[in-house]
Amino acid sequence: MKTSSVFVLGLYFFVLIGNGVEFGASTPIATDINPTVEEVQPYRTAYHFQPPKNWMNDPNGPMYFKGIYHFFYQYNPYGPHWANIVWAHSVSYDLINWIHLDHALNPTHPFDINGCWSGSTTILPGEIPAILYTGSDTENREVQNLARPKNLSDPFLIEWVKSAHNPIMTPVDGIHPNFFRDPTTAWQGPDERWRVIVGSQINGHGTAILYTSEDFINWTRSESPLHSSNRTGMWECPDFYPSSAKGEAGTNYVLKASFNHQDHYVMGNYDPETDIYVVETDFMDSALQLRYDYGKFFGSKTFLDSEKKRRVLWAWIDEMDSEFDRSVKGWTGLQSFPRTVSIGKSGKQLAQWPIEEIEKLRSEEVNIHDIELKGGSVLEVVDITASQADVEVSFVLPNFEEVEVIEQNLVDPQLLCSKNQASVKGLVGPFGLLVLASKDLTEQTAIFFRIFRSHSKYVVLMCSDQSRSSLRDEVAKTTYGAFVNVDPVSETISLRSLIDHSIVESFGGEGVACITARVYPKLAIDNETHLYAFNNGTQSVKISKLSAWSMKKAQFFSYRKEESLFSNYDEQQSKLLFGN
Repeated sequence: MKTSSVFVLGLYFFVLIGNGVEFGASTPIATDINPTVEEVQPYRTAYHFQPPKNWMNDPNGPMYFKGIYHFFYQYNPYGPHWANIVWAHSVSYDLINWIHLDHALNPTHPFDINGCWSGSTTILPGEIPAILYTGSDTENREVQNLARPKNLSDPFLIEWVKSAHNPIMTPVDGIHPNFFRDPTTAWQGPDERWRVIVGSQINGHGTAILYTSEDFINWTRSESPLHSSNRTGMWECPDFYPSSAKGEAGTNYVLKASFNHQDHYVMGNYDPETDIYVVETDFMDSALQLRYDYGKFFGSKTFLDSEKKRRVLWAWIDEMDSEFDRSVKGWTGLQSFPRTVSIGKSGKQLAQWPIEEIEKLRSEEVNIHDIELKGGSVLEVVDITASQADVEVSFVLPNFEEVEVIEQNLVDPQLLCSKNQASVKGLVGPFGLLVLASKDLTEQTAIFFRIFRSHSKYVVLMCSDQSRSSLRDEVAKTTYGAFVNVDPVSETISLRSLIDHSIVESFGGEGVACITARVYPKLAIDNETHLYAFNNGTQSVKISKLSAWSMKKAQFFSYRKEESLFSNYDEQQSKLLFGN
């Protein structure tokens, strides 16, 4: 890939080409951190966001400000495990290529000395960004704090100043001090007062506590929460936003809460005059639970991209390997590829799709049209980099009458997928993709569909099956599942998968069902990785179109010391982890 930067060696400056920003002699020289990565890190991703090393979890406060995308995240500067949490900070012009900056927030004061935890950014009048974040104070209570940029003329907003008024919200009046965190992006009502919600658990019930303020410093707790549920526990990383990024009249509002290691959301009507929020179907009240992603996906955060009038979603994708593996690798966690969030065509759920900028990374392309996959057949997709790819495929089903019958309202889709893995032959399906696969298919991650009948309608089940993803015994091999709201009689069944060494993000039915998986193959690594389309059902299916692209690497640069990122990663450690 063509690098977006030109480096002038010495002590003077470097220029970011195409963005019109120059830096003077005092600016540290950026270091390209890509070259050493794949030499010792077969599970490290190429185009997903990761810091150079150590622990990363929740995305925090993403924003678009004066032509630059800012991304903050929970980070441990000292190792690959959760501890010593700071707000790390990176910037980008395209959400693809990134520059890692100095940390924005470090534990330095009594109100955050035990950690600068998750939060959000809000753009205040006068184009002033503000961070609201949770601090763990000297008593290990969770309190809410405020920080603002030190120098608004700095395009990267490298330095942040904590408010002298901190903490600005404390756990009083029945709030448990360990269940009070993760303030959202704030919004203004018609009375010009600011609103923000904080995740909590009150009397065992998940709760979004609502606060209001005139000046963004002095906050008053509302008499009633924005919403609560007696079907869940603690709500982490809540998010609240209009379902339309363009703000059309009558827009529903989305409330997202992270609990049970999953990100659930509900949709409903919000009255800004009264702050009353009425949902259509509440959390856990329906067999068809609404989730951003039915796989490995947690602590997500959205932001409004004012430049492109879209809402963009990030999420923390944790590991599925062992603590020992993480220590050897020297890093833990990555971010999902940024997704746009919009209303799906049914109007009753959200749809997600990788941001359009991903196309800048596409290189070699392979296309397949109108190929019949008979039952039991496998078709290899060749001439692309299968370990680092973007694949889109559409399936057309023949006329079918005999399908398996289920009671959809009584079935957990993940359990159904676990019992009907890719190796289990069905009538219509399983059919889909085998990714991160070895040549002999000893290792494979299967993303596939099955068709069932429930009463008078057909039901499409989407599965991500990791049961055969690795010969390594010490890694988790979970199978995930979701129902996809498409009609297989009148519509094609589409699947898109982003494959990046140890992560597979899959989008079914144009993004109405998404499943993310972490996998750690032993054989199917780098050039030994293969990609297949398959059909293990009795009836034939047709690939109407398949397009696959090899993906170039995103570029990551750092202002920090010019040193090898894995200088302490030796051959012996590689053998311990990968067995080679």
